[in-house]
Amino acid sequence: MAHNRNGGMELRILRYFLAVVEEQSITGAAEYLGMSQPSLSRQLREFESRLGCTLFERGSRTITLTPEGELLRERAEEIVTLADRAEAEITSMEEPVGGPVYIGAGETDAMRLLARAARAMTSCYPQARFHIYSGNTEDVTSRLDSGLLDFALLFEPYDTTKYAYITLPVCDVWGVMMRRDDPLAARESITVDDLKRLPLIVSRETRFDREFGAWSGMGQSDLRVVGTYNLLNNGALMVSEGLGYALCLDRVVNVTGDTNLTFRPLSPRLEARLNVVWKSDRRFTRVAACFLQALREELAASAIAPGPSRI
Repeated sequence: MAHNRNGGMELRILRYFLAVVEEQSITGAAEYLGMSQPSLSRQLREFESRLGCTLFERGSRTITLTPEGELLRERAEEIVTLADRAEAEITSMEEPVGGPVYIGAGETDAMRLLARAARAMTSCYPQARFHIYSGNTEDVTSRLDSGLLDFALLFEPYDTTKYAYITLPVCDVWGVMMRRDDPLAARESITVDDLKRLPLIVSRETRFDREFGAWSGMGQSDLRVVGTYNLLNNGALMVSEGLGYALCLDRVVNVTGDTNLTFRPLSPRLEARLNVVWKSDRRFTRVAACFLQALREELAASAIAPGPSRI
């Protein structure tokens, strides 16, 4: 990858490369970077020559990435983000507690607990900044492992061997989102037999052998799945338009007020437990350490005893 003559990573050319990706043209990237288009084109071609591959498919109006370019984009984003983060953390060491805290999470109402801790912390440390990354478990844990996140909010089960964690004293509840005018909306809960008959819209990361196997004794092949979602807000739109019923967690999407949607829990009740996790060997910044303390204090102040922890 890009190296300078002393053998170190050349962040400048990676930033140039990412600017071209963002602007989708070398001309636009040059304007954004405040440099001439010929100079940027020359440096990118020299970069490709050193790598021994082509990064861009250059069209008449826009550029697209080659497979090698797609791989570099992913790595370059991580490298540049980590470099910027390291610089910010080092320069803030002699300053009052502040700076960024990076948190990854899936869609869950339990995020409110972390938000309350962040709010309480900013009253003492107004220079703290909170950056939330939303994604599925695989994506969030990958970013946690690579150092792009300080904390992650994960559903059980997951590999606990490399993480320290606090189990939150709240659970999300599995159920079905449906239209309010659906006959099933008159029911208090949804059974296994009901699920087998419904056209379901499910999360792409739902594992029926994990979440639902012991609860229902069935696999995905026993269900009629008509669609999948990554973000439940989009799944809710499909439900609203009559495509099917969303198998989901409660309180992620607001089903009160003017919406035509409602939620019914599964019966027997099926819960999803959550943990706030971090890498066991992670060296916290002062602001990240303060946030963890603020979270513990928030749980105690709310008269919510935290669950098991491993630190």
